[in-house]
Amino acid sequence: MRWIIKLDEGLAYLSTFCGWVACAAMILMAGNVFFDVVARYVFNDVSIGMQEMEWHLYSVVFLLGIPYALRTDGHVRVDVFYARWSDKTKAWINLVGAIIFVIPFSYLIWNYGYEFAIESYRMGEGSGDPGGLPHRWIIKSVIPVSAVFTAIAGLNMATHALRVMSGEKTYEAKHGAEGLA
Repeated sequence: MRWIIKLDEGLAYLSTFCGWVACAAMILMAGNVFFDVVARYVFNDVSIGMQEMEWHLYSVVFLLGIPYALRTDGHVRVDVFYARWSDKTKAWINLVGAIIFVIPFSYLIWNYGYEFAIESYRMGEGSGDPGGLPHRWIIKSVIPVSAVFTAIAGLNMATHALRVMSGEKTYEAKHGAEGLA
């Protein structure tokens, strides 16, 4: 059982790391938007590349925020039922959900996302707009990377559920928004 504890903690660390990367991307995106607004309305200057960077940073926030949300139970679920269940029932639901839904779905996203990024790299895809960002394959490669981290978070849901079933851990009741800050 000791190996499950180490595995659970290691997987939790990776999901938390994704959360920190998403948080850093959110801060960078806020700075980027501020720069765009000042450049547009104060200096009457527009940068297509900076506008595209907003989309790219938002993609990182969203895609790497998913594993963190799964780890911290920040994802959407029907809490009307879930909140009333015992920890063992919650653990079974999370274990089955991770094995049947999260991990296979992550595999599909990885498989199609990998091909999507490789095709973009082979084409030398860049922005179609003048002044846009080159190397679009970089942001497209975040899709399969996110799928790997989402599968890791799904595996972490399963290991945590096993620890709850053994009585070693519990699901903490959350009464408000929690996060990195």
